[in-house]
Amino acid sequence: MSTLKVELLYERSNAEKEGYTLPYTEIEEDYVMDTIPKQWQRDKIGLPSVTETEVARHFYNLALLNYGVENGMYPLGSCTMKYNPKMNEEIASLNGFQKVHPLQMDDTLAGNLFLMYDLEDMLCAINGMDAFTLAPAAGAHGEYVGMSIIRAYFKDRGESNTRTKILIPESAHGTNPASAISAGFSVVEIKSTKTGEVDMDSLKANLTPEVAGIMLTNPNTAGMFEKNIKEIADLLHRNGSLLYYDGANLNAIIGYARPGDMGFDVVHLNLHKTFSTPHGGGGPGSGPVGVKERLIPYLPNPRVILNEVNKHNEEVEDRLIRKDDFKKSIGRIRLTDSSFGVLVKTYAYLLTLGENNIKNVAVNSVLNANYVRVMLKDDLKCYIDGICMHECVLSAKPLEKYGITALDIAKRLMDYGYHPPTNYFPLIIPEALMIEPTETESKEDLDKFIETMKIIVQEAKDNPKLLKDAPTKTPIRRTNDVKAAKDLNVAWK
Repeated sequence: MSTLKVELLYERSNAEKEGYTLPYTEIEEDYVMDTIPKQWQRDKIGLPSVTETEVARHFYNLALLNYGVENGMYPLGSCTMKYNPKMNEEIASLNGFQKVHPLQMDDTLAGNLFLMYDLEDMLCAINGMDAFTLAPAAGAHGEYVGMSIIRAYFKDRGESNTRTKILIPESAHGTNPASAISAGFSVVEIKSTKTGEVDMDSLKANLTPEVAGIMLTNPNTAGMFEKNIKEIADLLHRNGSLLYYDGANLNAIIGYARPGDMGFDVVHLNLHKTFSTPHGGGGPGSGPVGVKERLIPYLPNPRVILNEVNKHNEEVEDRLIRKDDFKKSIGRIRLTDSSFGVLVKTYAYLLTLGENNIKNVAVNSVLNANYVRVMLKDDLKCYIDGICMHECVLSAKPLEKYGITALDIAKRLMDYGYHPPTNYFPLIIPEALMIEPTETESKEDLDKFIETMKIIVQEAKDNPKLLKDAPTKTPIRRTNDVKAAKDLNVAWK
């Protein structure tokens, strides 16, 4: 990780510098200003006066401070930061994909509509669903859409005033309760066991006629598989309720287990996680939502379907249209149909792997997580016994007697050039460090990470102050995390 100190452009600003030359125009300045409403006009913009060379170097040096999977291991638990094949980026950049207009006529988009149609079919097969919408722009957006579909289903049945509650385990992703509430439901928290699984007694005690459904991640946020999932599904369905699957952790089971076979009625996927497309700042994201047959009528408009008017045509590509008038649909959820570039990358990823190789994603994901768990369990406490799935949760609790916390370890990792793992989540494990190495990390890279963690644990015992002061080799030293979250101000004054 670079220790380069980057000056602000304002710090280099000098009124005598000039970094641009505008082309000559015959349009008078007064005419231009008259066309701009007064409330939008400013006498001084306040931009720095710097040369083009300084601007280019400034942003290049800022880029050197970025950290991603191209820099090294990105062990961010619960977020699946895997390497993204560059071939997929190249394919998505082809003119026929990149330069198409979102509102272009269907008869000029045969290939692109087929890609969406075929990808939907693939996602149905992988997840055991009957139909998908590719429209949602991110995982949380997919959650909201899934909850809206459930709400529409019960409204259609005349139960919208009674089915008002969504059950959510206390170890769930934080977006789950937010999405349920945004869709008009109230949330009931279900207790978790020490392994992060649903506490069956708590579930049964809260399973009332008011429950519309439950939101679950399987494997759960502690990296463990819900062994009672079939019983949970049976209980919910007998109660007239639905099951919603948060697909954030699909990486662990892809090719081996399907949410639809477990009893889930709705599933959202993170294409920017499991299906290897850019994540976060590399976005946009994509969070398709799949449903079982009885929920298909409520999927968002539009949908890519076969046009029965042209059913005599044997070529599928020539029969596809976007249909926008499904009567029970929850309606459009965004202006455009999808984050199309992300769909192209996902399609390329699945075609490259094929039906058999996709299983290796899950195998190596689980293998890597357990390798890290076993190699570090004597240095950091492991509260959960047995084999984990795609991520392991370790605890810095044994270092408490030295005054060291999980946050200290995370900060010290930055000095060794690593992005820190997720810490303090899930909440059921004290001083949690959640590590998800993903299937794209080699044994050599895992060994380097493990060795670094062991060195840091030893440092915590020999010289706790070293960790308390960390990071010391980054451009910005330790920040006040609480203040940064509650009083965020990124504007220069």
